[in-house]
This record gives sequence, structure tokens and C-alpha cells, in this order.
Amino acid sequence: MKDRHFDELATRFAAKIYGGAKGAIRLAVLQADLLERLPERRLRVLDIGAGLGHMALWLAQQGHDVTLAEPARPMLDGARERFESAGQTATFLHASWQQLPDLLDMPYDLVLCHAVLEWLAEPYAILPALHQLTATDGHLSLAFYNRDALVYRNLLKGHFRKLRGNDLAGEKQSLTPQMPLDPRELATQLEGHWHVQSQSGVRVFHDYMPAPFQGRADMADLIEMELAHRRHPAFAGLGRYLHWICCPAS
Repeated sequence: MKDRHFDELATRFAAKIYGGAKGAIRLAVLQADLLERLPERRLRVLDIGAGLGHMALWLAQQGHDVTLAEPARPMLDGARERFESAGQTATFLHASWQQLPDLLDMPYDLVLCHAVLEWLAEPYAILPALHQLTATDGHLSLAFYNRDALVYRNLLKGHFRKLRGNDLAGEKQSLTPQMPLDPRELATQLEGHWHVQSQSGVRVFHDYMPAPFQGRADMADLIEMELAHRRHPAFAGLGRYLHWICCPAS
């Protein structure tokens, strides 16, 4: 298995993820979490696997100095166009995460690693690099595809044979990640290196709604309710993604 990039799927990815409620909810939760935690000063930000630059652009618009690193050229070109259209500037690196420790000589106040781990052949191999790239008083924003949510979704669909065979990886051309993460395993990997300061679920109920109800729901109401329930003790763990904000352990 190899790390998977999105050269040939960039347009499809953009339309499917950010063309509707899924992307809007995801951005709303990530932004709300970061606004709660980040210091009120200009930050050096590194977005690893920046994709089309939605989060990076929002941070640039908040006045931060942003560097986008993306291994898929079409995605990086799309992010550059998005910044140009918005009149914002940033540094753009066509690079994989493995290259970044050698390319970047200073740690960052905020490192974003959103929807990256689940596409890696060895998801936890990136963790030392994230630690190196994050300042000792900085923050890591880690969002990952939640294996528990995928299991629950398959239970609801009655895909019991698939679950018995532990066959949860997406097809080659699918946008279901190849390595959904078990949050308990990830927590164990972070022990001793990171303190997890906050945890939120992303799309804790939207993706389980029957399609007719999704279609009738008002976008503002969806976002309001997702934000209100993103840390609910019973619902947060069902989020399609989980968002953890971490700081380096001393």
C-alpha cells in the first residue's frame, strides 16, 4: 500500500466534499474549534495536505502567515487560484509530508493536518514530523476519518459480512479512505508526545440523516445543531471525522 494523493480526483473531491452541506459543516466545526483555542496574535501556520486551501484561506483572512504544502499538483493549483481570487497571499509548496522537515527550518505556531492520516500507507509515521514542525508552545490541529463512524454506518446498512471481514477500506477510485483510524489507537500513539486539549466530532448526525431529511434541512440549522452537539458525550464519537487540537508535551 502507498500513500494516496489526489491528482486525478481533485475536481471530484472538490465537488463532493465542499459543494454542499458536508464541506460547510466540516469547515464550521474546524473553525469554531480553532477560534476557541488559538492565541489572539499573528501566527505562522503550516497546512499539510492543504488540498484546495479552504482552511488555509480562512486563516490567511484572519491575518495569519500561511504556508500550504500539498503533494497533488492539481489540488495545489486550485488552492493558488482560490487565494488569488480572494486577494490573499501565501507560500505554496508542492511537497509530500516526508519532504517537509528538510524543506522548512523553523517550527510553526499552528500545524494543520486535516484528512491526511487516513490516506497514508503508515498513518502514524507522520507523527514525529508533525512534532518537529510544531513549535513547543504551538498547536496541532488534527482531523481524521473516524473508523468508529464507518463501522456504525455499515451496521446501519446491514453490511455484516463486510464487518466480519474487517473490510472497511475504500475502493481504488473511492473517496472512502484506505486507512480509517481507530481513535483509541491514535490516542495511544500520541501519549507522551502530545496533550489533546479539545476533541470534537465533525458531522455527528448529518451523515446518518435519511436523504429526504437532509434535502429539507436548512443549512444554517444544520450547522447550528452540528456545532451544538460536536462535543456531546453520546454523539461526538459518531462524527464522520474527529478533530483534536493538541499541544506538544513538555
